[in-house]
Amino acid sequence: MAADMLSTVIKPIHKEGYKFIGIFAAVTVLLFLLWQPLGWIGVVLTVWCYYFFRDPDRQTPIRDGLLVSPADGVISLIEPAVPPAELEMGEQALTRVSVFMNVFNCHVNRAPIGGKIAKIAYRPGKFLNASLDKASADNERNSLAIEMPDGRKIAVVQIAGLVARRILCEVKEGQALATGERFGMIRFGSRVDVYLPEGVEPMVALGQTMISAETVIADLSIAEPRRLAEVR
Repeated sequence: MAADMLSTVIKPIHKEGYKFIGIFAAVTVLLFLLWQPLGWIGVVLTVWCYYFFRDPDRQTPIRDGLLVSPADGVISLIEPAVPPAELEMGEQALTRVSVFMNVFNCHVNRAPIGGKIAKIAYRPGKFLNASLDKASADNERNSLAIEMPDGRKIAVVQIAGLVARRILCEVKEGQALATGERFGMIRFGSRVDVYLPEGVEPMVALGQTMISAETVIADLSIAEPRRLAEVR
């Protein structure tokens, strides 16, 4: 029982987070020396930093054709859009599903589906609010094209946000990824876009909460209308 309780509180940390947690902790010590109330504020911020860089294991569905969310967060946009030009996936508009991550979400990004990384393209840009539609075109981004065994491609785009200042991509072109496998992260607050193959409708709705590597965004093996939802 005690072990189960600890596991709900103590989470694995992404390696990118250790230096930041150390900095927050060191500043907290200094704040305690200056004035105790400031020190407790530092404690709260250090705990937040720890949870920001958490990297928990996930239970990923393994049935062929399932496309899962690449990020924790909320579905902020579902609309037709042309994939980033740098991926060279053509000029046809595909259904784009955007997952917005706030500063309290886990920011580790995972592959929405298994396949080979056909192309990775980074493009510098602005740091607008990542929830805005124009952030896809204007903001700093890192784009991946994942080629599935049947030859179709999925575009996954990491987009920097208003306070995000670093996009981390930990994979290389030609590398094989399994569904739900980690490929990078963004700090602090950002968005990930997924471009579905032609003819595939999303199984999620605007405002729906996503769990990275677990929530199914689409099923490539079936044909059904887009799912709608309402607040209840």
